[in-house]
Amino acid sequence: MSTSVSLLDIYRTLLHQYGPQHWWPGDSPFEIMVGGVLTQNTNWQNVERAIANLKKAGGLTPQAINNLTHDELAERIRPAGYFNIKAKRLKNLIHWFLENYQGRIDNLTAMSVDGLREELLSVNGIGRETADSIILYALNKLSFVVDAYTFRILARHHCIYPDVDYEELKSYCEGCIPAEVADYNECHALLVRVGKDFCKPKPKCQGCPLESFDHDIEIEIFSS
Repeated sequence: MSTSVSLLDIYRTLLHQYGPQHWWPGDSPFEIMVGGVLTQNTNWQNVERAIANLKKAGGLTPQAINNLTHDELAERIRPAGYFNIKAKRLKNLIHWFLENYQGRIDNLTAMSVDGLREELLSVNGIGRETADSIILYALNKLSFVVDAYTFRILARHHCIYPDVDYEELKSYCEGCIPAEVADYNECHALLVRVGKDFCKPKPKCQGCPLESFDHDIEIEIFSS
């Protein structure tokens, strides 16, 4: 790992530039859980349309989604893309939630982070990024979310090695940022913001808040 700049330096710079991001949008913890599945490989505007369809279909609750057939659910979440795959994954998550926790968020929040993460990862179709998003954003528990933006930005600024894996990068981030839900939340949201605005696969470095930091635009990292 490089000592020239750290994630904490990046976080403070982005927070000064952009201010709080008020992420993750959602009217309830359960809606955020659903959004965590639907946002895979799509943008948030598409997720919002899918969630609006679910609300119109009789309410965004575990029971309401569970009562939909696969085809009904797939049709309602069609705007989010990969709708058949996401319908199956969402059904798997809902089944796990109802079967083990009676569809009650307070039963989930009583779990330890490690235990909850292990269980979420056992649900077919729930990967590490989605599990960490649910833990952090829906349940307000400490688990840093790593995504493609995190890999790309930190590799380009020499904070990490290009071959770092998800768990190593998650550990690095959690070692840099104060262990507070609000800081984990803001840091991830700010990385997404600067990633979308500037640190794209083909980077736009001029005007980037991180322009003054050492960087290597040739490095290209993808989430595992």
